[in-house]
Amino acid sequence: MNVLFTPQMIGNVELKNRFVHSATYEGMADHDGKVTKELIKRYRLLAQGDVGLIIPGFMYVHPLGRAYKAPIGIYSNDMIEGLKSLVKEVHESGSKIFFQLNHAGQQTSPADLGQMPLGASNAVRDPINFFKPRQMNEIEIKETIDAYAEAAGRAVKAGADGIQLHCAHGYLINQFLSPFFNRRQDKWGGSSENRFRFLKQVIHAIQATVPDNFALTVKLNTNDFTPRPGITPELAVEYAGMLKELGVDMIEVSCGSSVFSYMNMCRGEVPVKEMVQSMPLWKKPVAWLMIQSLKGKYDHDEGYNLTAARAIKPVIGDVPLGLVGGMRTLDKMSRVITSKDADLISMCRPFIREPFIIKKFRENKKDKVACVSCNRCLAAVPNGFPTRCYHKSFPKRI
Repeated sequence: MNVLFTPQMIGNVELKNRFVHSATYEGMADHDGKVTKELIKRYRLLAQGDVGLIIPGFMYVHPLGRAYKAPIGIYSNDMIEGLKSLVKEVHESGSKIFFQLNHAGQQTSPADLGQMPLGASNAVRDPINFFKPRQMNEIEIKETIDAYAEAAGRAVKAGADGIQLHCAHGYLINQFLSPFFNRRQDKWGGSSENRFRFLKQVIHAIQATVPDNFALTVKLNTNDFTPRPGITPELAVEYAGMLKELGVDMIEVSCGSSVFSYMNMCRGEVPVKEMVQSMPLWKKPVAWLMIQSLKGKYDHDEGYNLTAARAIKPVIGDVPLGLVGGMRTLDKMSRVITSKDADLISMCRPFIREPFIIKKFRENKKDKVACVSCNRCLAAVPNGFPTRCYHKSFPKRI
């Protein structure tokens, strides 16, 4: 049997295979963040397609943590019934489901929130919307830590098998961890130990809330690729060791920032026309030049987070490691697992195009994915379109 179709434990949760649907923003929730039939259909298909672990797109834990047009919310008990329906559909087809908990921090906009976004510090200006966030005070930090714990409690009530803390891609926890975003000189910044304090207290608060058999996992940036150094591979290794000491059940490695380095997150083609379409008229000329300048610099490279995984795996030992980042061929995926560079293969874009790809792998009907990394699904996000494969056509924004 191919090692990819052997079971894997994450804490007390047994997965039927080594494949993970890495959290992917869907743009399919309603205006309050509640689950919709469209969302349930997406994850029903993935579960029917034999994905071992499904992590839906980020769920915001606090109203001020919202980002984009239609993310899933988990900030209120009103969300629980819809989340229960989502879990039920996934479980009925034999897959496990973890909820990814997130707070956008400064990686949102005043227009989305109706007020100035909060951040770990106020040193970094948003290059798209041109604002600087308001630095969080002690009361707001405590409130946000509590919000994560309360959201984890809702995940338990909804029947999820575990949670993943989003500590990557430029969102709030990443902002606290990163020397680029976090310029504080109090107990929340100034050293790696202090920058880690926010995440540490979030984890402690969650551990005090959820049952012992509930999986607690982390998505960790291994390189922020920000204009000044943020999380570097060396710092990521240090943080991974701290996470092991805290008893997390799995780490998934990623990289990049949704605002400052989005093409590092999703290597491949640069969809210039589609990205510029989302901009207001006065931004389009400069945006076109800036995005056009990225073409040819981020060609697809299968397993582009593999070097980081190889550095982190020895530090975390028997804690499972998930690898995301351009995995496209069954042979390469198998070699990653057999060489013990990682324990799980995570994918985003291939599942958007082929929800049944894992079943086809298992039945020996395919040995590579159809996704060509055109990244038009990435361009759908700023345009406010739901996430689906737009390789053949991309809608005009109305």
